[in-house]
Amino acid sequence: MTTHDPPRRRHWTAADEARLRALYPDTPMHHLMVIFERTDRQIYEKAYSLGLKRSAEYLASPSSGRTRPGSTRGGATRFQPGLVPWNKGLKGFKPGGRARETQFKPGQLPHNHNPIGHERITREGYLERKITDTRVTRHDYVAVHRLVWEQHHGPIPPGHVVAFRDAAPRHTNITIDRLELIDRAELARRNTIHRYPPEVKAAIRKVARVKRTLQEKLKNEKPD
Repeated sequence: MTTHDPPRRRHWTAADEARLRALYPDTPMHHLMVIFERTDRQIYEKAYSLGLKRSAEYLASPSSGRTRPGSTRGGATRFQPGLVPWNKGLKGFKPGGRARETQFKPGQLPHNHNPIGHERITREGYLERKITDTRVTRHDYVAVHRLVWEQHHGPIPPGHVVAFRDAAPRHTNITIDRLELIDRAELARRNTIHRYPPEVKAAIRKVARVKRTLQEKLKNEKPD
């Protein structure tokens, strides 16, 4: 292995682990990297998995890289007590030159900002509409089929989702007759049949709908 080649990931043998247990508490990392021919990350990960710790003597030594109490290391660049920041009392930083020409002005919107009502198609093929302008995309856009369902039936109950009854494109002709409300357990079952051909998937969904209809009828039947 040359000095330019990164250490290869190799299996830790029982002998390697025993040696690491003996050396890790007091040996600097750059020495361990040479001994085990591994990166510092690989060594840290193995030490963590074995529950190894650095010794108190090592942590107190200069080799640990820690700043010890009373040390003046880095003192020249530290904030001193009573030091006043250069921008204290300023309302805002005022750069020189032509920098102000390209600064955002109060109330200015980015070039890719879209107004409320803007629609987009997700990677999954769903149509979404912007209904708020919080500047948080995942909060501002809502699936149109959810909006259509809520217009007809009100809020979606917890643990349920609105799904399409058919396999037609999900971003066009979104009407209430194409939608149905299902629970997440049913959604999980549907998502496991995508490996089947379309005709098999359609049959599975029809059977599931028949079962749900029977269950609802039995649930709503009043005893004699």
